[in-house]
Amino acid sequence: MSGLRPLDGIIVADFSRVLAGPLSTMTLADLGATVIKVERPGSGDDTRSWGPPFSATGATYFESVNRNKQSIALDLREDEDRAVARELAVAADVLVENFLTGGMDKLGLGYEELSVLNPSLIYVSVTGYGSKGGATIPGYDFIVQALGGLMSITGDAGSDPMKAGVALVDVLTAKDAAISILAALQNRQRTGRGAHIEVNLLSSLQGALANQGQAYLGAGKIAGRMGNAHPSIVPYQLLNCRGGSVAVACGNDGQFAKLCAELSMPQLAGDPRFATNTARVAHREQLIPLLEAALAGDDADSWQRRLSAAGVPAGKVANIAEGIEYSASLGLEPTITVVDGAGQEVGEQIRHPATWTPALDSPRQAPPGLGEHNQAVRQWLASRAGAAAAGRS
Repeated sequence: MSGLRPLDGIIVADFSRVLAGPLSTMTLADLGATVIKVERPGSGDDTRSWGPPFSATGATYFESVNRNKQSIALDLREDEDRAVARELAVAADVLVENFLTGGMDKLGLGYEELSVLNPSLIYVSVTGYGSKGGATIPGYDFIVQALGGLMSITGDAGSDPMKAGVALVDVLTAKDAAISILAALQNRQRTGRGAHIEVNLLSSLQGALANQGQAYLGAGKIAGRMGNAHPSIVPYQLLNCRGGSVAVACGNDGQFAKLCAELSMPQLAGDPRFATNTARVAHREQLIPLLEAALAGDDADSWQRRLSAAGVPAGKVANIAEGIEYSASLGLEPTITVVDGAGQEVGEQIRHPATWTPALDSPRQAPPGLGEHNQAVRQWLASRAGAAAAGRS
């Protein structure tokens, strides 16, 4: 092995579908865990059909969160397949599911029942709104962005509320699930016991509101939409320039002074209205037009270079392709080439975002075909059962 696989030997039974659950389990797979994805025969995970766009091998939505996994197709309504699912759950270190609350219990795959058979099992339930008052409400990222307050602070003042451009709440929930699983694995090292972990979209959204949530709890301030402006820092927003706009973020007074100097307006940094961040927030409406008048003399690409060289955080608004290209130019190696079961290269994906020293030996297996590993998983379970029987005799 050329590098680290921190979760090598950890078995994950993935009974989840769509985004939050599968992203959390792909994170574990990237770290070396063996993830076995349980899917419906015939159709599989819903996102296998969520397209366009489609790559040469399938729906790009599905592919974005299902690499480095094995797939077994099981009809959980059938006794025989349900028994295989139960064997898998008992053999696993971690189980992740996102059925409606009580759904896994009806199948004989709930935590209470499985934890008797596998006391060290870490069982993760992903829901929209928890297992109490919101237990019967389906979880959709778009609806949670609306109900949880995120949409109310996204968009321009006076415009319609807007969702984020990606299913951000699902992604946040996946991160919370993965973090909790890693903590539970560490706790199991000490105690030998597993745990039942519940994560839900609404709580993950509210946990991510950060300063905006605390502004309400600590100061009674309910934020509204401010477009690209920041409620507590000025300037920290898109500013108009020649032919477009440039993002400028002055996190302290020193950066603001550097901005003023580069704009040939050093006197602004000493103006009592603008000398401190608190003053700039109070006089935002007076400051922004002055900055934009100076910025009108050049375009976004030029200002990015000039301001960055002067020590002022700044950047043009790039599209996704340009963002990946920029990341590559910084040596961040944003993508990996994935391979199929025969070792043939089949496409590019965004890599696991962390960089390790010593190097992480993250697998590069393309997302599986539906039921691609039916035989292999069944054989593994049978051999495990045979070994257990031999040990008892």
